[in-house]
Amino acid sequence: MIRIVPAIDLIDGKCVRLTQGDYAQKKVYNENPLEVAKMFEAHGIEYLHLVDLDGARQKHVVNSAVLEQIATKTNLKVDFGGGIKTDSDIELVFNCGAAQATIGSVAISKPMLLESWIAKYGSEKIILGADAKDGKIAVAGWMDVTDKDIFDFFDEYQQKHIKYVLCTDISRDGMLQGTALDLYNQLNNRFPNLNIIASGGVTTISEIGTLNQMGIFAVIIGKAIYEGNITLKELEKYNLQY
Repeated sequence: MIRIVPAIDLIDGKCVRLTQGDYAQKKVYNENPLEVAKMFEAHGIEYLHLVDLDGARQKHVVNSAVLEQIATKTNLKVDFGGGIKTDSDIELVFNCGAAQATIGSVAISKPMLLESWIAKYGSEKIILGADAKDGKIAVAGWMDVTDKDIFDFFDEYQQKHIKYVLCTDISRDGMLQGTALDLYNQLNNRFPNLNIIASGGVTTISEIGTLNQMGIFAVIIGKAIYEGNITLKELEKYNLQY
């Protein structure tokens, strides 16, 4: 069964969504992220993707207090990303209760540092965050697109014992125009030993069914939930169905 992972993106401690990673296109959905997390949990959700957008922009973890609140006041297994740049950042994230840390920019800028974290915390605790635009990796909260090919990137980190890869197609993220099914199918076929987490543009419950049939490990759903395209009730039934 595909793992259902709703997303909460944080700016100023509030639950927001961006469009295509653009901070200027911000919409606040709830000023209390814990309330949102509890709503997810009430519908049988077990996992949460928590993104510190302030941290991504400021290059250090900012919203650790929200993480700690959700980790201590719900039973959700939280993966946390955004602004994890140093040993103290990742230590803070795990101390605040994250089950996993999603690492993006550091994988490009300081690969040896990420390798040291894999060695220290174990590959079960680290998710490689691979944000892509036109097949190239983007970093720094999606503000900078590199010349690194996503397939080469996966190849490199598979050899470094990464097990989980969260792949976001920026061009589709927040657009509610469908997710990059072809991309995920290609990645899943080429990297059968990686747990591929699909993210960006998921709009309908049927897309989740397609990703499940492909054998994709997990799917992150953001704006589609907040805008009502996919209901938590549908996800309940989906979990029962599979």
